[in-house]
Amino acid sequence: MKRTILITGSAKGLGAAMAVALAKDGHRIALHYSSSHREAEERMKAIQNSGGDGAVFQSPLVSLSDGEKLVGQVVAHFGELDTLINNVGVFNRKRFEELTQEEWDAGFASTASAAFYATRAALPHLRKCRRGRIVNIGDALSDRIGFTEPAMSYYIGKVGVWMMTQTLAHTEAPHKITVNMVSPGVLSESICDTAVEEMPMGRHGTYEDVIHPIRFLLEENSEAVTGSNFHVAGGWNIAPIFSTVLKRAGYTKSPPDDTK
Repeated sequence: MKRTILITGSAKGLGAAMAVALAKDGHRIALHYSSSHREAEERMKAIQNSGGDGAVFQSPLVSLSDGEKLVGQVVAHFGELDTLINNVGVFNRKRFEELTQEEWDAGFASTASAAFYATRAALPHLRKCRRGRIVNIGDALSDRIGFTEPAMSYYIGKVGVWMMTQTLAHTEAPHKITVNMVSPGVLSESICDTAVEEMPMGRHGTYEDVIHPIRFLLEENSEAVTGSNFHVAGGWNIAPIFSTVLKRAGYTKSPPDDTK
C-alpha cells in the first residue's frame, strides 16, 4: 500500500535521497525545507519528471505552531498523512568550548525539538489512519550516552530522539502506529576523515543502505516492529573500533548536511 510521507529536511543530502527513492516506490512525498528553496524545487521537479507525486513545503520548524502549520498544509494538499520521517538535524563539528550559544541551541533544536514539533502535529492524523509510521533518523551514537567531543548538542538531541522513539512506540501502539529509528554511521557522502581501511566492512555506507530499512519499516507486514533502532554503520560504531576511529579521525566525523 502506498503512503503519504512527510520528510523533514529533505531538500538536500540524505533527506533528498529518501524523497526521490520513496517517490519512485510510488509513495506521495511532502518535501520539507527551511531555507534551501532552490534545492527543494529542483528535487521536486526531478521527482515529478520521473512520474512521482509530491509537493514542496517550507517551514522553519522551530515551534509547535510551525509543526501544526506544516502538517496542516500537507494534509490540505494530499488529504491525509500516514507517515512521518524526522530527518532534519544541524551538525556543527566544533568542540564544546568552541560552540556559541546559537550553535549549541541549533544542534538540539533541529533534532529533538524539531522531531517533537513535527510529531505532535502529525499524531492525530497518524492515529486516524490506524496504520501510521514514524521513522526517526538517528546516528550511530544515538542510543548510548558517552564520550563525544564534537557537535555535543546535536548528539544530545539525537539521544533525546531515541528516548522519544521508545516512549512513543509504547504509547502509540494501541493506535496502530509504529515508531522506530534508523541510525547511519559514516556515509560516503559524509564530510569526514575516516578512511575506508578503518571501516569494518571495507567501505563507507551509502544513502541506499539507510533507505533499505526505511522501506522495510513502511511495509504493512512490519506492524509488529516498533521501538527499534536500526544501526546502519557496518560495525563502525561498535567499541573498541568506534573509539579508535574517533581518535584517528581527530573528531572530525560529520553526517550529511540535511539541515535545510
